Amino acid sequence: MKKSINNTIPKSDVPLTPKDFESDQIIRWCPGCGDHMIVNSLKKVFAEIGYKKENYVVVSGIGCSSRLPYYVNSYGFHGIHGRANAIASGVKIANPKLSIWVATGDGDSLAIGGNHFIHVVRRNLDMNIILFNNQIYGLTKGQYSPTSPLGAVTKTSPYGTIEHPFTTGELVLGAQGTFFARSLDILVDLTTNVLFEAASHDGTSVIEIFQNCVIFNDGAYNEITNKENRDDNVLIVEDGQPMIFGKNKDKGLVLNNFNLEVVTIGENGITEKDILVHDAKTPSPFIHLMLAKMHHPWVFGVIRKTPAPTYDDLMEEQISMVKAKSNIKCMDDLLNSGDTWEIKE
Repeated sequence: MKKSINNTIPKSDVPLTPKDFESDQIIRWCPGCGDHMIVNSLKKVFAEIGYKKENYVVVSGIGCSSRLPYYVNSYGFHGIHGRANAIASGVKIANPKLSIWVATGDGDSLAIGGNHFIHVVRRNLDMNIILFNNQIYGLTKGQYSPTSPLGAVTKTSPYGTIEHPFTTGELVLGAQGTFFARSLDILVDLTTNVLFEAASHDGTSVIEIFQNCVIFNDGAYNEITNKENRDDNVLIVEDGQPMIFGKNKDKGLVLNNFNLEVVTIGENGITEKDILVHDAKTPSPFIHLMLAKMHHPWVFGVIRKTPAPTYDDLMEEQISMVKAKSNIKCMDDLLNSGDTWEIKE
């Protein structure tokens, strides 16, 4: 893990462990739910980052994923459906010295909360959004969501949904996002790593985690969770490294006529030197967008991590600039800045 973390947020005076972030609440997620592994990864990251416990805030909306604030021993806020990103924005603006984490789902942020989601990404506040994507509404018992695949049979689409699903990464990049990563609930080490990378990014970080709902959408990600097929269907990208995957590490991506193409190393004269090297930091979203949209293979890891000014930093700078030029320094100055008069009996 890279140790580059925001130094403006106070660090703990004593070393912290994941156990320090365990709450006294009974976890009410279903046995086998992927959410268990996600919250364990988050506790590891909080301990590794090392901020004081009181400087972490976990905000959520409504859904199975949004129970997470109860299961982390930190400050938290369980909001209403779709409003987690708006609430978290207010918390960050009010106190920039806090490390803000949003726990949300594909329904919570991409349906009723879609407007808040795209605008927090556009504004680029320094906060981290963990988007649990199980392609279903789990808490309300199995309705299709904005990420359910075309044709999915659910309680609200008994003959198959006829809606085209969102691709989370495409939304993020379309909203001028500066950080997008993807992981899988069973890949605990990868999830921990991308969450840490998100924490080290100055701006809005969106981490989409494919998460299995064992009750209402079990097996949604069998193609990439099955050990026999996973290596051939999953590409884990790393900044500065060639995009190679496969059981035998003999497959890779090349750019062909402005499209990403899967090739086999050793065939048709292809060598490792021909494989594209991942550049997460380039300002251009061109390759990042194609990586986010790929399904064969699915791309995981930090897809985009590019620097840009943040809303909270720009706001602080603007306030300081206006204060320096203004005669009004406090509320008393404001109240006495205009015409005043006395009321006599």
